[in-house]
Amino acid sequence: MKQLLKKILFITRCTALLLVLAACDDFTEVERPSGQLTRDAVFEDAATAEAALLHIYVRMRDWGMLTGTSQSVTTKLGAYADEFAFYGPAVSSTANFYNNALLPADPVLASWWKEAYNQIYAANAILEGLSASGSIAKEAKDRIAGEALFIRGYLHFQLSLTFGNIPYVTTTDYQANSAIGRSDAAQVISRALEDLQAAVIRVPAEYTDPGRTRPNRFAIQAIMARMYLYQKDWAEASDMASQVINATALYTWVEAIDQVFKKDSPATIWQYYPPLPGRNTNEAASFILLTGPPADVALSASLLNAFEPGDLRKEYWVGSVSDGGQTWYYPYKYKERTSTSSSVEYSVQLRLAELYLIRAEARARQGELVGAKEDLDRIRNRAGLPPSDAVSKDALLEAIYRERRIELFAEAGHRFYDLKRSGRLDEVLGAAKPGWNPEDANLPLPETELLLNPNLAPQNPGY
Repeated sequence: MKQLLKKILFITRCTALLLVLAACDDFTEVERPSGQLTRDAVFEDAATAEAALLHIYVRMRDWGMLTGTSQSVTTKLGAYADEFAFYGPAVSSTANFYNNALLPADPVLASWWKEAYNQIYAANAILEGLSASGSIAKEAKDRIAGEALFIRGYLHFQLSLTFGNIPYVTTTDYQANSAIGRSDAAQVISRALEDLQAAVIRVPAEYTDPGRTRPNRFAIQAIMARMYLYQKDWAEASDMASQVINATALYTWVEAIDQVFKKDSPATIWQYYPPLPGRNTNEAASFILLTGPPADVALSASLLNAFEPGDLRKEYWVGSVSDGGQTWYYPYKYKERTSTSSSVEYSVQLRLAELYLIRAEARARQGELVGAKEDLDRIRNRAGLPPSDAVSKDALLEAIYRERRIELFAEAGHRFYDLKRSGRLDEVLGAAKPGWNPEDANLPLPETELLLNPNLAPQNPGY
């Protein structure tokens, strides 16, 4: 509790500054109000610099793409793909995603873009401040810089998965940023990997907090494994995943399926700290239905039908509500919709199961079929399912994709991104979405950004 109070104090001291560092809308300069902390003051010691870093994690948890709220990629891209059916009003923002009716003026897209780049801007401010600081010890400076590099690389990766070609921003120079152009999506991933490679040698393997709410070296390697998978660098994806899986002093496979999303799960690699003691997750508050019909989304029939008979994940991770005549189903990975005496669930961002699935796919792609099947069956066995009967490379890959769909449903848009990277978006969504065409794989760039910076043009095809 003392450590928490100290962090809150540091965040309070630095919040005014971070509102300047992280709220430079659309890469334009804003004048610093009188009385706020200067950047030099923040980087006089490690405590205030660390508070600036913690503030970015708070923003990631509460605002933008990766929050777990109904405005996050979890809900919106779940509806855009085939995880969710939509039941809300036609004027709802989710309706545009579900009906494949997105426009460049969509406010959700604008908020994702703006908030991600504000968080990137804040990470760049930390990197620049640390570079100029002569008073912070090297060990602390390296760790804070490493986490800022991780944030910058990770957010660019997420933006590129969603929008395609995007700017890669590495400075707080508003003049340069206001006229920056877009980089090819493949180049974005390469540059993000460079940031993570620089981060992984700076961040220690040990967690800086017992709740695993700050990424450690293995969390960075877990994201690197994901990036290598998207790059189709199978050898590196497998190696990175193995380095995390083999860190058995920190991570233990959890067999009890109802314990996977508890805050103290030893299979969790990185998770968000709740905003207040006793609070739980945005996901539970967003997804758990108390009455029907749903006000926004519920699980789709196609997802429910994808569960094999006897799959424990359907029993433990899917909830239902009925009005006596109709039943609706919702994600129930997180059970606590409201506050409890103390928090029992944190919002999990990275967990061990994804690393086994990454390694299974990477191994299968390289012809290591026995190892791939072992990794796949670890996931299936915990779900109460028999070993996969897949034998050939193609059959194993198809089984791994099916398993990813079930294991990672309603988590950070994995389903949409998997369909996109595997080239199956048109096959799966072509018959399900009105007017679907291959150009819908990339969401439109926010109209406001194109108006402010013509160098972002042209708009993504199809919009």
